[in-house]
This record gives sequence, C-alpha cells and structure tokens, in this order.
Amino acid sequence: MSIPEQTRRHVLDNPALASLTGPHARFAERRGRVLRYPVDVSPWLALPDEPDADAWADLAALAGPGAEVPLSGYAGQVPPDWEITFHVEGVQLVDDGLAAEPDPEAVRLGPADVPEMLDLVARTQPGPFLPRTIELGTYLGIRRDGALVAMAGERLHPPGWTEISAVCTDPAVRGQGLATRLILAVAHGIRERGETPFLHTGAGNTGAIRLYESLGFRLRLRTAFLAARAPERLTEGRTAGVS
Repeated sequence: MSIPEQTRRHVLDNPALASLTGPHARFAERRGRVLRYPVDVSPWLALPDEPDADAWADLAALAGPGAEVPLSGYAGQVPPDWEITFHVEGVQLVDDGLAAEPDPEAVRLGPADVPEMLDLVARTQPGPFLPRTIELGTYLGIRRDGALVAMAGERLHPPGWTEISAVCTDPAVRGQGLATRLILAVAHGIRERGETPFLHTGAGNTGAIRLYESLGFRLRLRTAFLAARAPERLTEGRTAGVS
C-alpha cells in the first residue's frame, strides 16, 4: 500500500537518520533505533521520527549517564528527566538555482591537511569539524603563500542530497569572496553526482542567510540546534548493545 502524499516525510526532515541509514550507513553506531556518527566524525545523531521511551533510553545508554547529547534538527519534546543545555533556532536551505562551478584555485584537502583544517576551524568557529569529519565527503580549500585560508566541504548525505558544511575563511582574507567560490565549487561536485546541495545555519546568522539566498539557496525548513543532558540514572530500555 502506498503512503498518502500528505503523510510522507521529506528525506531532509530527519537528514541524519536518512544519512546513517543510507549513504553513510558505514559510519553508523546503533543502539535500538538510535544511530549516531562516531564521536570523532560528527556530533550529529539520529532519533526516530517519533521517539518513544525506549528510544530515549537507548540514547541515554549510548551516550552514558549525565552525558550532554547534541540533538541537532530535533523538533519534538525532550523527556522531563533530560535537561536542555543548549538551544538555538536554525534554518535549512536548499539549492534553488545555484550558479555552481569549479574554482581554479580550490584544491582537494586530504588527511594530511586535517591539522591545518582544525586550526582554521578553531579560529573561525563555523561549526563542528572533528579529526575524522573529512571522511564524510569532499573538502576543498584555498591556500595563500602555502597556508590554508578558506575551506568548505560535505557532511550529511541523505539519499539524493549532500550538505555543504564547515564554510570558513581566515579573518585576514575575508571580503575577497573565497567562501562564495568554495560553496559554488563544492556544489558543483555535488551536482556532478546528480545530487542536490543543502545546508544549515543559525536563524540569527542573517548575514550568512542573505549570502546563501543571493547565491541561489532558498529556505526550506526552520529547525533547531539543541543539546540535552542525559539523566544520571539510566532507566531500563532495550538491551541491544552498540553495533
């Protein structure tokens, strides 16, 4: 029986779940119906669309007693024994006519570049980028006098879509359009695979949103970036271990 159109969820409504049960399944650590990336790859994790008490118990067991758990993209209620520790409104934007094109100055970054990438991220704070995040997709950078001064790359990968992430530019070279060029270059690679680019940012990051919309992104979804602390005493849930 087909699912009525009005009840179908879009693959981007729960992009981490779609990624970890799809193109990124090789990264998935699972307990019950909860999945996550390894902690040195990405903080994104995936709850079921409508998590029940078992799912929250699985998440608590996966994270550990009292652990702070990122819940990016989760719009539902948090159980009363979980403490919300961070909450920022966010937006999801999708390609709606990007003039994607390769960039002659952009170079593909690899594992040897990770220390420089982590340093650039630490200085510019674009969002989480961890020692193994580079394994999630293609990362491009621009160097000046041998130093990495700008980068952008791919993170979540729901079927048919790829998220552009870690867009950052060294303050010394801001205003030269490097971030724009790298976004369009990463988007070009995504398009070449027959997929569609999308991205997330904070709803209060109005300057970035204006830039993205001027490039050809459109707002698809209002979402949230939050974190919550698991209860110190874990309730009995599923007995399955992490796989």
